[in-house]
Order: sequence, then structure tokens, then C-alpha cells
Amino acid sequence: MPIKVAVYNIKGEKVGDINLSEAIFGLPANNALLHQVYVSQAANKRIVIAHTKDRGERAGSGKKPWKQKGTGNARVGSARTPVWRKGGVVFGPRKERNFKKKINKKMARKAVQVALSEKARSNNLLVLDEMKLKEKKSKEFFRILENLKIKGSALVGFSDKEKEYSLASRNIKNVHNILVNNLNVSDLLNRKYLLLSKESIKFLENKYK
Repeated sequence: MPIKVAVYNIKGEKVGDINLSEAIFGLPANNALLHQVYVSQAANKRIVIAHTKDRGERAGSGKKPWKQKGTGNARVGSARTPVWRKGGVVFGPRKERNFKKKINKKMARKAVQVALSEKARSNNLLVLDEMKLKEKKSKEFFRILENLKIKGSALVGFSDKEKEYSLASRNIKNVHNILVNNLNVSDLLNRKYLLLSKESIKFLENKYK
């Protein structure tokens, strides 16, 4: 059964309705799947920065500081020993750590569809009849958001034919733009509203049918 959603023009006026595919925009909630895919994407974006040097990477002589016996000092083999100040670090964080998590393609696709369904179910999916601006300027796009009464974070999806207008939205606070072909769970869950055109809806329904 199709899902009916209102369609607006750039002035914020309702100009009709659109029937969305239930197979894409009408799936039941699946928080476990969304969580698994979200955590995977977050882990794959993680950049390993923390790195400690072991005794082999520390600067300093590898020569034995003093003879083994007869000095009254404790036995030591190198100035780079972890026991000494400025020596190597034992069991510290290393840059070789791998946080990546694998998610198969079917799960990733299904998770995007579930996230899209959540947007439609919560009335946070807004559809424009046409994504077209007179001028490719931020103030023009900001006016569209005001007309649609979008307050808070928003994700704007652009089709290939509309991507030239993405320049107008990239400098607006709390607004993130993306090509609909690259829609993902992380971006969908991190923003409250999703703004798409009829052209983008058509693309998604062809992609996920």
C-alpha cells in the first residue's frame, strides 16, 4: 500500500501529494539493524591518532650505561628501558590498531530503507516538487528552509541533475547536503529532517526496488 506524503514548492506551499513505495518508505522499525550499521560506519571513519613509542623507537643510546656489577647501581641494559624516564612505553596505544567493522551490502541497503521509513513515519521527510533555485546562493536556499519551517538539523539529498544547487546549501549551519546515491544510515540518523525532491524520490525507488 503506497504511503502518501505532501509535496511542496520552494515557497512552502502545498502543491499536491506523492505516493511513496511501502517497500522503501514503509518498513517497520529495526533499531538493532540501525545500531549495528551505524556503529560500523562510525568505526570505519575512525582515524587512529594516539601512538606511543616502544623502546626500539625511542631516541638514545643502546649502549649499556654502566657495567653489570660493582657500581652499586641497579642492573640496566639500555637508557631506553621502559623503567627509565624518556624510555619506551609498554602496552601503550599503537597506530597499527584496526577498528574497522564489516557490514554486508544487503544489511547496509536494508538499514537505509529502514532509516528512510523512520523519516516518513515521523513526518520528518519533506518533499519538494522541484529542486531549482533562481540563484545558487545560500540566502536563497535558507529562504526555502524557512518557508518549509525546517528548524534544526537537516539533510538535503540531491540527484545528479540537481547537484549544481548543492553549492547553495553547504554554508548553512546545521544543514548537510549529499547525493541521494550516497545516502547512508549515519547521515540520516544524525539529522532530524530529510529534504528530497520528487526527482530524488524517483531515483531512490528505482535503486532500492
